[in-house]
Formats: sequence, structure tokens, C-alpha cells
Amino acid sequence: MRALKRVFTALLIATTVATASATSGVANAKEQGPRFADDPTTLVDTSIGNNGDGTTFPGAAAPFGMVQLSPDTQLNKYASYDYQQDTILGFSHTHLSGVGCQTMGNFRFMPTTGAVTSSDPAQSGAKFSHDNETRAPGYYGVKFDNGIQAELTATQRTGQHRYTYPAGSGPQNVLIEAGESNGSTYAGDIKVVGNDTMEGWVQGGNFCGETGKERYRIFFSAKFDRKFSNFGTWTDGTLTPDRREASRGAKRAGAWLTFDPAKGDQVGTSVGLSYTSVDGARLNRKAEQPKSFDKARTGAHDAWQDELNRMRVAGGSTADQRTYYSALYHSLLHPSIGSDVDNRYRGFDDQVHRADSTYYQMFSLWDTYRSQNQLVALLHPDKAADMAKSVLHIYLDGGWLPRWGLGNGETNVMSGDPITPWIVDIYNRGLLDNRTSRQLFDALWKNVNEVPADQSIFRGRDGNPTYVENGWVGYQNLPGYKYGDSRQAGSATLEYSLADCALSTMAGGLGYQDKAATLASRCDNFTKLWDPDVTSQGFSGFPVAKNADGTVAGDPDPAQAGAFHEGTAWQYEWLAQQDPQTLFGLMGGQAKAEQRLDKFFDMPTVLTDPAKAASESWVTGAYDYHNNFAFNPNNEPDFHTPWMYTWTGAPWKTSAVLRAMRTLFTDSVYGMPGNDDLGATSSLLVFAMAGIFEAQPGSANYVVTAPMFEKVEIRPEHGRKISIEAPGANASKLQYVSSVDTNKGMLGRSWLSHKDLLRSGTIKIKLSDKPTSWGVNAAPPAMAAPGLMSWGAVPPARRAAPRRNSRPTMRSPDGTAPAHGETSRASSEQNEDRRRRALETPPKGHDVYAHVHG
Repeated sequence: MRALKRVFTALLIATTVATASATSGVANAKEQGPRFADDPTTLVDTSIGNNGDGTTFPGAAAPFGMVQLSPDTQLNKYASYDYQQDTILGFSHTHLSGVGCQTMGNFRFMPTTGAVTSSDPAQSGAKFSHDNETRAPGYYGVKFDNGIQAELTATQRTGQHRYTYPAGSGPQNVLIEAGESNGSTYAGDIKVVGNDTMEGWVQGGNFCGETGKERYRIFFSAKFDRKFSNFGTWTDGTLTPDRREASRGAKRAGAWLTFDPAKGDQVGTSVGLSYTSVDGARLNRKAEQPKSFDKARTGAHDAWQDELNRMRVAGGSTADQRTYYSALYHSLLHPSIGSDVDNRYRGFDDQVHRADSTYYQMFSLWDTYRSQNQLVALLHPDKAADMAKSVLHIYLDGGWLPRWGLGNGETNVMSGDPITPWIVDIYNRGLLDNRTSRQLFDALWKNVNEVPADQSIFRGRDGNPTYVENGWVGYQNLPGYKYGDSRQAGSATLEYSLADCALSTMAGGLGYQDKAATLASRCDNFTKLWDPDVTSQGFSGFPVAKNADGTVAGDPDPAQAGAFHEGTAWQYEWLAQQDPQTLFGLMGGQAKAEQRLDKFFDMPTVLTDPAKAASESWVTGAYDYHNNFAFNPNNEPDFHTPWMYTWTGAPWKTSAVLRAMRTLFTDSVYGMPGNDDLGATSSLLVFAMAGIFEAQPGSANYVVTAPMFEKVEIRPEHGRKISIEAPGANASKLQYVSSVDTNKGMLGRSWLSHKDLLRSGTIKIKLSDKPTSWGVNAAPPAMAAPGLMSWGAVPPARRAAPRRNSRPTMRSPDGTAPAHGETSRASSEQNEDRRRRALETPPKGHDVYAHVHG
């Protein structure tokens, strides 16, 4: 906590950067105003998050590449690299950024000298110092204490190694482990081919050591630039010189290659990967083989320079820019390419297929649907479309949509229905062709109404039987499904409701009005969990998990662990952003909802000492999910909550909370407050610092807040440049939006649709040091299908109906609770009357561009 306070104090001292050193490339003193970095890769530190909280990796990867070539300091414990450790066990070719458990880490290479006497990586590992590491996007280098220098870079489907051995060190070896990864491994083979090539495969799975039957296979082909003079293989602890093949025993399968030091001090290798076959790995290696290691390094650098320039910033301190660009870098590592150069891929049926576009995999959807998906869709619409098509392939091959896909296996981890808003967001941005859209909708419709017959492969929405009938997921403790929706019935109900509401917009857009109405009727299913008699921290009314018969399941205390996945009811109560005003009605009205948010964030402290609020009042532990009533910025279900002030009439408070949240992210190795989860956490920061964020996943609407840089320039692939200018923006002090001007005129509402953002040209935002009335009562509308929810019309499907086994869901206008015997129908109809009146009288400034100041 003291460290965070020191960080914020330093930020307060730092002035807005108009000039910076030539090495940082931030600015030029001769230029007027802040300049964009000449090379933003110099502002990225890949070590940020390389600890047990962020669980990122420091190694080399191409944007969205199949290969993540990085050092391993440990096995079978969180990320395979921990900054606190001082021994590297080798360099493996697959890593996931920020996953909070062990996985991947396939095909580990390690340079050594002398005789090879053991297959144990602890015996061949080498000591190192961080002072001797070089890290940059697309490159990693380290000089071991023993004098060996290792350098890594990557293309999309290959890892490139260059080892430099010290003179006089004796035999030069490269050890290759194929049977032991940073996660559960089940089978594998390795083969020495000729005198310069190694090939093999491995089968892994059991994601996080908890998912059981899920499996994936991956293959490699490595060609060295020198012929080796000796070789051998091992199975487990048995080493056999001159043997060309080995299979995994109980733990390991590997090989060693020895090079003659008289023929040079460097050994290089190009390693192709594939999820289809060794032939596919060989094909990928040959197709992407660079002319030299340095050429490959330059290519990786140029690719990342282009990526980082797609959403570049100017102004702020050097620490601000380092933190921002490092987050942007981490946001663009996944999903990963899963197909070979000929578009062949291994499907979820374990068969090889061919796609008509690049096939992607590694979908951490529970995390990424809330933030990272929107960033990819904004910057890379073509890739986002291909990712959606990849999910369609998963459905066509395996029969169901994924929840958390690892390689070609469904892990079934996490809860809810993340795939639905994830796809709807891409659809509502206009990125899918008609045929793909309809195929995906059919898959989603099946997913939201049915349950897979074989739950050992796809679990789907296992809470659907009770949810479709009653409107809530009935709690039950199903053996073998630790992360099952029925075990997380409270949060799963809220996630289903949001997903169904989002899908109603896609159904309406495709002309499926009956299905749109059915889905829209589920938008407010979150109300069916509301119990007005539950009290906590001076507030009444919270969501509670229910059994199938409507009785409360377990302890209803909203600040204690319960049937809410990685969170409490206090933290999950805000997951109804598809219809905030109905949610606020349950809380006693807009004013009382704002008071509850103020308690959640400790707003008095946010306004006097933002860093103190973030470090002392909020949840600070990366894994402290339960037994707390405060904001948890470290975990995805709370990502959107700062923006809920948009609907309370106090949007300026969102900007205040985001400035406080910014203090938790720094440019140090410990600068990520929670698991990055394949870029989800990093994307949250990118949007928060840029001043736009989609608080309603699936809506394709961005809420505008105070940017933390004077200039933000967005350059979508194949799109027009978008400039956001906010003179005087400073992340180290509280600032608020006072007006927003685009090339269409003054923005009279607090948000922009994706389409409006793309055509906005230059957006000029004036900032104030004091709270303003800009954006008040001008929030995005509730989500529902086109034509079903619009100004002046409330769809019958969305109007309240009698709710089985539910309690009153509203409070009277004076904030008091209804009489105990009142029905939920009466209270809900009262709520709908309010909503209808509000809809029939749009708030001032609801037009996109009103020529007035906020």
C-alpha cells in the first residue's frame, strides 16, 4: 500500500511531458505540443506482470501469433516465468499471457556446455540476472552467469533461437524436452532427423490441473543452422546416446544435440509449430523461414511498431506512456493463430480441417468479452471477423460453441455465457457477412436454450433447464463440475441475462422478431434474484442465489462467498448493465444507487486521495475474490462498474474512479493488479486511459470519459484515423469532461456508437478540474432488439410478467420498501411505468450531436 502511495505521489510530481529523451522517443522539444513516440516499442516493458499476480511472460511473440517463445523459471505453477527467481530452465514455445494457473510451455529448449548427464531441467538450468536480460516486443535476450547468451525472436508460426557460447567452454549442447510442459502432459514423441533437424509432438490438457478430460496436441519441427556432431535421446531419466527416437514415459521425453566448438561459437535454430501434424510444422517453418535471426528480429519489431501505432498516445509522463504501451502490447497477443500457412487446423473433433481464412484459438471468453474483444474489433476488424468465423468452425466441427477453448479442446472452465456477447459485439459492429451472421445466430440460439447431451466434452449453459423455465439458474452441487453454472447459480443467472439481452439485438438485426422478443423478455431476469430484505453496509436489497424451487440457496450475505463465481453479490449486483435503470429501481432509485456506488468505491476517499482509495479501500489481492463488499479492479466481473455512474446522473465520478484505478497500474514488474487473462486487464487500462469504453458488452457503444493523454490517435485497419484531443490531460490529477466536440458538432450525450466513433474524425474534449454537468441524464439506452426498445416504446416482451417464487422487486418513489404482501408484478409494473415515461420523454441532449455545451 505504501508503495502504491509513493507511485501516486510520483505521478503527482510528474508534469505533462512535452519533451523527453531521444532514447525514449516520446517527444521533441522543438515541436509544439506533445508528440507521438517515434518508436512506441521502446516504451514497452514485457516484464510488467511477470509475477504471481499478472502472470505474464517476457519472451518473444508476434501479434496474435501461434508462438510465444519465452524463458521458464518454474513448471506447473502459474506462469512459467516468475520475476523473483534466478534460474532459467529453458525456453518453451507456447505461453498464455496472464492465465492464473499452469498451462502450455511446450517444447523447451536449453543451451548448455559440457557433458550431458541428466534430463532433469533443475540440473541443466542456468543462473541469470535481470541486469543481463534484454526485453522488447518480439525479442528476448539473456546472458547466463555461465557465459552463454541466448536470444529469441518469433514469426507468426515459428520460434527463432540464437545461442552464443563462450570460448573454451567445451562441447556446445542444446537440450530439447518434448514430454514435460508447464502443465499436465500425457504423451509425446521426439525424433532426431538427419544431422540438423529435430521433430516431435506432445499431448497436453487438463487446464489448470482441474478440467479433467480436455486435451490438445501440438507438433514441432526444428532445423539448426549447423550440423550436430553427436546426439542422444531420453525417456524419463534414462539417457541413450546415438538413439534417434524417444517416447514419453512417466514424465519426460527429450533429446540432446552436441555441436563442435571448433566450427563456431553460435548455434541457431528455426522451430516451426503446428496443431495439425509434424508435416504442418515443417510447412510453417519453411514458409516463414527468415533469411537470418536479425531479419526475423527486425520483422517482429516492425510488426509490433505497426500494432502499437494503431492506438498511439502523446502527452503524459514517461511512466504513463510506458504503462499504456505495455498494456496495449499485452492486449494484442491473443487469440492466437491456430491454422497452418495453408489454413489447415485441428478442430474440436480432433480432425484436421481447412478454413477459408485464418483460424484462431485460445479463447478466454469469460475474461475477454468484457474488454479485449472490443479493442481487437476496433483496431483489427478483419481479424475480429476471422475470430468469429473460427468460433463458428468450432461449432460446426464439435456441435457446440466454446466457453474457454485451449488449442482444440474445450476446458469448460469459468461460468455464464461469455461467447454470446463476444459474438454479438462483432456482429453489431457490422463486421460479419450475412451468411456467417445467420450461422452464428443459429449456434447461439441453440446455446441459450439447450444443453449438450455429452457434458464431458462441452458443458454449454448447464443451468439452462431451470433458467429457461424459471428465469434463474437453480443451484445444485454437481459432482465433477467445480466451475459449473449450477454451482455458480447466482453469477450465472446474471451472465445469462446479459447474454440473452445482447443476443436479442442480433436477432432483431437479422429480422428474427419472435426470437428477439423471447430473448428481450430475459433482459431483466436479474430482477428475479433480487431479495429486498437482504441488508449490508446500510443498504437493502441484493441478488441472492436460488434453488430451483425459488428458495434461497446458502448464506445470502452479499459480502460473503457464495454461488457467485470469483466474487460476491456486492460485486456482482452491478452486472445488469444491459438495463441500469431497472437495476437502480431495485436499489430504491437513481440517487440511492449512486450512494451505493459511492460506498462501493469509497468515493469520499477517491476525491481526496485516489491512491489511498485504490490501495486501502478496494480489493487489492489478485485472488481475493470473496468476503468483501468493495470494488475489485483485479477481476473481470467488476471491470464495467466505474462506468455505472453514467446512468446515475453523475458521469464525472467515473472519471474520478478511473484516475484512482490508474494508480494500481505501473511500469514496474509488479505493475499489473491482477491476472492479465489474455489481455483482458490490459485492455481495460488501454480504454480507461484513452477515454472510451464499452460498458455494455454487445452494444457496440462507447461511454466517453476524461482521457489521460493530451492526444490519442486510433487508426483502425483499413479505416480512417480518429483523433482524440484533450489539452491539459494529466493522469496524475482528477479531471472531468466539460464538453465534447466532433466534426459533427457538440456531443450532447455521454456516449458514441461504434459507427459514430469511426466517422467522428477529430474529437476535442475539454477538461475541468472540477465536476461538471456534462453527460448528465444522457447515458446509453437499455439494450434490446432494434424496434423493440426505442424512444417512446416499451416492447410487450420486456414488460413485467408474474415471477414465480420471486419477491417484490421495486421500491416506492420515496425509497421505502413495498409492503410485504405486494406482488412482484405490481412493483415491476410500477417500474415499467417509470421507464416508459422516461423513454417517452428523452432526456435533454439525447440527440447524438446537440449544439450545446454539457
